[in-house]
Amino acid sequence: MAQIILGEDENIESALRRFKRKVSQAGIFPDLKKNRHFETPIEKRKRKTLARHRQRKRRSRY
Repeated sequence: MAQIILGEDENIESALRRFKRKVSQAGIFPDLKKNRHFETPIEKRKRKTLARHRQRKRRSRY
């Protein structure tokens, strides 16, 4: 969970900028995009098998 602590004289714009940077470094946005839509178990299985095939292809090239 990303959180920041405001300094005494820190303005809201710089705090928001720091928060956005922390969220992007934590990798929260890709996770949100992945879970945005419901995926049936069949779709999930297909996506995982395709990812496995892609990984195997990349590994076998070298």
